[in-house]
Amino acid sequence: MTHTPDITRPPRELIDALKEIGAATIAGTLGHMGFRNPHMVGPVSQSRGKSIVGPALTLQFLPQRPDLFNEGEYADPETQLHRHVLYHAQEGDVVVVDARGDMSSGVFGDMMSTYFKGRGGAGIVIDGCMRDRPNVEKLDLALWLRGWTPNYHVQTSIYPNAVNVPIACGGVTVIPGDIIVADDDGVVVLPVAMASKVIEESQKHHDWEEFSRAKLMEGGSLQRYYPLHDDARGEYEEWRKTNHRGTT
Repeated sequence: MTHTPDITRPPRELIDALKEIGAATIAGTLGHMGFRNPHMVGPVSQSRGKSIVGPALTLQFLPQRPDLFNEGEYADPETQLHRHVLYHAQEGDVVVVDARGDMSSGVFGDMMSTYFKGRGGAGIVIDGCMRDRPNVEKLDLALWLRGWTPNYHVQTSIYPNAVNVPIACGGVTVIPGDIIVADDDGVVVLPVAMASKVIEESQKHHDWEEFSRAKLMEGGSLQRYYPLHDDARGEYEEWRKTNHRGTT
């Protein structure tokens, strides 16, 4: 029987705190912390308005090679590794797939997506495609993909090689269990070890940005309020008191 490893999931409180922060703020914060480009290039939102935060289950595809893969080997469905990544799905998990940017292989379709939805999965990110779009869209899943195809997953040039191993998706390294944050801006990878600091810094950024947005809407000076100039710091602190945010 095929065996694939599970992941170590981050503490729930980290996931919950990150749900209040957008992908753009997290990406910017990570950039200042040395992770210069945590954004996946390629997968884009197929479900406008949806956002997800959850740990990554990973699936790696490789180019087909006749001595390594033959579709006849799939006579037993349990050898199909794209099924096995879904077997690990728990509530809130995100499946992340390195499909090599392939535009002719549908990694998952209607039935696999229905199973994932029933397991409580949060969303799917694929550097590649899915199939069965009309039925998949009825599931109201959160999806970030390159596109859609009528082909099944090994019909053309790639095949699933490994589950819950480090992968590259959209040009970003993803370690199983990494936190995935995705919204209409795109998909960001957040290492668990950096999450607490990102939450702390992002909250500071959110607070002064909210203050600055209000001032700019009133016609305030861009030079003074974005980014927040030191001369406006006292004004900001007073605003925080008024808005019951305490003081720094």
